[in-house]
Amino acid sequence: MSIRNCTHAGSWYLPNAQKLGTQLSGWLGNCKRINENVKAIIGPHAGYTYSGRAAAYGYVQLAPEKYKRIFILGPSHHVYMKNCGLTSLDVFQTPIGNLKVDKQVIQDLYNTGKFCWTTKKTDEDEHSIEMHLPYIAKVAENILDNITIVPIMVGNLNTELEENYGTLLAPYFDNPENFFVISSDFCHWGERFGYTHYNKTCGPIYKSIEDLDKTAMRIIEGGDPVAFSKYLKETKNTICGRHPIAVMLWTAKLAKQNYDIESLYYEQSSQVTDCHDSSVSYGVLSFTQK
Repeated sequence: MSIRNCTHAGSWYLPNAQKLGTQLSGWLGNCKRINENVKAIIGPHAGYTYSGRAAAYGYVQLAPEKYKRIFILGPSHHVYMKNCGLTSLDVFQTPIGNLKVDKQVIQDLYNTGKFCWTTKKTDEDEHSIEMHLPYIAKVAENILDNITIVPIMVGNLNTELEENYGTLLAPYFDNPENFFVISSDFCHWGERFGYTHYNKTCGPIYKSIEDLDKTAMRIIEGGDPVAFSKYLKETKNTICGRHPIAVMLWTAKLAKQNYDIESLYYEQSSQVTDCHDSSVSYGVLSFTQK
């Protein structure tokens, strides 16, 4: 059996199962589930010191007893890809418990001819998927043997491919046994990110960043992937999971069911007031079946 090691444990999140479980339980305990019918969330993937609290607002919405498998769409940070990649591994490891890969669904997706295989090193280097695994394991810890995951590494897609993948995934989204997690941070602001957009009419820099991000979140709430693409072209906002988000918007748009998209939480790693500072934003949204 081939296992993906949790290479970011100890640096991005606590490696000790008991301490990590206590930390996640604390964050989850401070949030409320808005609806039993949430089918997908958009959540952050930074180190838990920065984004762990924000992620809880998404994961408290997951009712694991309702689902058999969880799709996780995360952007590729280390390997340039023009399509989407699938893992050939059997198990993804977390300190809290291991998560089995749904090999049948992975193979079915690969058989469409639209995906490539990722290497074990690529899977282990990529944090955008790994940072969601401990939360999934924690929320579903009592029924882990009944849950499988479908990790999908999303490359630098053009708008046509975003729609194509949305078309492909829509039937899986309609399946009541499936839940979707979309991995994305929002604005990466600062010289070190090559992005210093500042609308001075908003006040301090961090307020300008907030206005930029919340505009994006409102557009996502509208469910229109074309409007989201237009927003990105106009603002160049450095939303690192923009392609997974766009795929999810197409997926929800093309699904047979209708969904309400709602913003649940927003925060920034720091409040930037000087042009030499930097920050990363974390926005959490849910897709609820009507």
